[in-house]
Amino acid sequence: MTELYIGLMSGTSMDGIDTALVDLSTSQVKLVHHHSHKIPLSLKNNLLKLALNTPDTDLDLLGETDAELGELFAEAVLTLLDKSKTAPSSVKAIGSHGQTIRHRPDLRHPFSMQIGDANRIAFKTGITTIADFRRKDLAAGGEGAPLTPAFHKLVFSSNEEDRAVLNIGGISNITCLPSDNNQPCFGFDTGPGNMLMDSWTDKHHNQPYDKNGEWAASVAPDSGLVNLLLNDPFIQQSPPKSTGREHYNLGWLDKQLEQFPGLDASTIQASLCAFTVQSIRLAIAKFTPGIKSLIVCGGGVHNLHLMHSLDSALPGIQVSSSEEYGLHPDWIEATAFAWLAKQTLEGRPGNLPEVTGASGPLVLGAIYPA
Repeated sequence: MTELYIGLMSGTSMDGIDTALVDLSTSQVKLVHHHSHKIPLSLKNNLLKLALNTPDTDLDLLGETDAELGELFAEAVLTLLDKSKTAPSSVKAIGSHGQTIRHRPDLRHPFSMQIGDANRIAFKTGITTIADFRRKDLAAGGEGAPLTPAFHKLVFSSNEEDRAVLNIGGISNITCLPSDNNQPCFGFDTGPGNMLMDSWTDKHHNQPYDKNGEWAASVAPDSGLVNLLLNDPFIQQSPPKSTGREHYNLGWLDKQLEQFPGLDASTIQASLCAFTVQSIRLAIAKFTPGIKSLIVCGGGVHNLHLMHSLDSALPGIQVSSSEEYGLHPDWIEATAFAWLAKQTLEGRPGNLPEVTGASGPLVLGAIYPA
């Protein structure tokens, strides 16, 4: 008998809503169907305004965007149900990550804000919805992120070798999976993934991303710029740690580029790709040096130049897509939030304290009944 949940994920790239219909009736997680729902440009622009706290943001923009995004999440779910010919009544719950517009675990009163009104999702779909997964962890002294390592541990752990799972979305995060069950699983954000590369490509080519990394591959990176970027305090910080668009954005990049006024746009793109690769390499060398396999998921897995560069930077480590381990790289985070919804409904912890820094394991999220 199936036990169906839906996961919703809209990440830092803000390029779409990933929806996953997942059967969690056994320990073997089964992705039944999936759908990617486009975010209209006008809504994405408003989300970016809120995330970057531009001068024209206000409470009305926040409230309306929260409501509009909640409606769009519901539309994405209904489209998924229609495509998969699944009745809403057969789905136990939706796990909605929401769209992060601010993540500030570094403040005196730390917070993380995700929007996308879960009341509207539950009402429009007729399915109980669970959202607001991060703030309980923050209340317990954690970073509130990353939250996918507990799911990574469930589906990718091996008793035969030390592994790590690398998610390259807008931000990159890594989960270390020791083969020894007595050793803790841990994880953290390593720094930017696609975010800076995508923003730079959009600025100069009016394209959402650098297809296959072809632009970055066209010239050599500037080693001086790469080294400067690697000296960013977040890269040097020890985990637990997490970050987002409020730190890594074009404004931040422009300040770094003031020291390199003569660089052309292509060299900067190549350097941004190298920065992503080298920040991941440094994180692995410093905190997960014994791994034998690196399992990569997220949008970055489609950047051929990035993946080739990562493979070259990590001799002795098998770098491969999560698809080789049974789960498509595009749907792992949405699937993880379906699983987190099940954890919440069953009163089970969704965080790993050794990852987030929280004082203990916690049942996460708020439940919005159908």
